Amino acid sequence: MTGEKNLQALLAGMRPVQRDGEYVYVLWPHGRPLEGRIEAAVREAEGLTVVLPRAEADRLGLSYDFVAAWITLEVHSALEAVGLTAAIGKALTDAGISCNVLAGFHHDHLLVPVADGPRALQVLADLSSESRDTPRPGLVLRSETPADREAILALTAAAFAVSPATGLPAEGEPVEVKILRALFDDDAYLPELSVVAVLGGEVVGHVISTRGWVDGKELLGLGPIGVEPRYQRQGIGSALMHETIARANAAGESGIALLGSTEYYPKFGFVPAASLGVLAPDEAWGDHFQVLPLAPWPGGVHGTFRYAEPFRRF
Repeated sequence: MTGEKNLQALLAGMRPVQRDGEYVYVLWPHGRPLEGRIEAAVREAEGLTVVLPRAEADRLGLSYDFVAAWITLEVHSALEAVGLTAAIGKALTDAGISCNVLAGFHHDHLLVPVADGPRALQVLADLSSESRDTPRPGLVLRSETPADREAILALTAAAFAVSPATGLPAEGEPVEVKILRALFDDDAYLPELSVVAVLGGEVVGHVISTRGWVDGKELLGLGPIGVEPRYQRQGIGSALMHETIARANAAGESGIALLGSTEYYPKFGFVPAASLGVLAPDEAWGDHFQVLPLAPWPGGVHGTFRYAEPFRRF
C-alpha cells in the first residue's frame, strides 16, 4: 500500500490514538545485552537510545528523566511526505507542548509529556478538523454540465460503494446513483444547484439539491453529495456544502432539508427538522432528517417533507 503524500490529506485523516501506558527514553548501558520490551531504538556515536514502557525500565533498573504518552497517527504517511512533522510541531508548540517524533514505515509516532497526553490529542483533533474544513488548493466549484455526468455517476458509485445506512458493501449499483441519474431528467432538477468540485481538470465531488415541498411550500432537498474516495476528508465536501448554501440564499430559497449525520451537518447550521415542524418522510429517520432554515423561512410550517419523485421510486 502506497503511503499518503498530500499534507492536507495527512492532517485531515491522521486519527491520533494514544497507546496505553507510559513510555521513557533510556540510554542503554554500554556492553549490556538488549532485553525487555524495547519499542524503538536509535544508535548514535554516544551510545544507544531506547524507548520502552516505564514499567519495563523500572523492572530492569534503568534510569530515565522524561516520561511520555505515546500517540500514534494512524494515517499511512509516505516516508517522503513533506510538511506533516512541521505542521504538527507548530500546533503543539503553539499549545506549549513538547514533542518527540518517531517515524515508522506506516505511521508517525509522537511522544509528549505524559501529563500533556489528553491535551495533545485535542490539539491534534482540532488540527485535523480544520484541515477537513479547508478545501484543497486549486479546487474549482462550478455548475454541473451534461458533459460532467459520466464522471459524476462514477464518483457517486465509488463514494457509496459502502452503504452509509448499513455499513455494508452495496449490492450492484448503489441506489444513490440510480436516484441521481433520474434526478437529472426530473422536473425537480435545478441546474444552478447541481455543483461539481474540480481539481486539476478532474471532477472529484458533486452535490445536488432538487425541489422539495412541505405544507404546500417549496424547499430544497439536498443529496446525494459525494466525493471521490481518494479525495475524501480534504475539505471538498465542506466546500460543496458552503457553495450550495450560498447559491440557495442567492436564489431566495426558504430552506434546505437533508438526511445525514447528526455530527457533520449541524456545523453548517442544520437542525432536527421536527424542531421546525417539518416531519421526515420516514419517521425512523429521527434527528438524522435535518433542515437549514434560510433568511425567508416561512413561519407556521408544519407537515411531512416530500422529496422529488425519484427519491420515492428507489
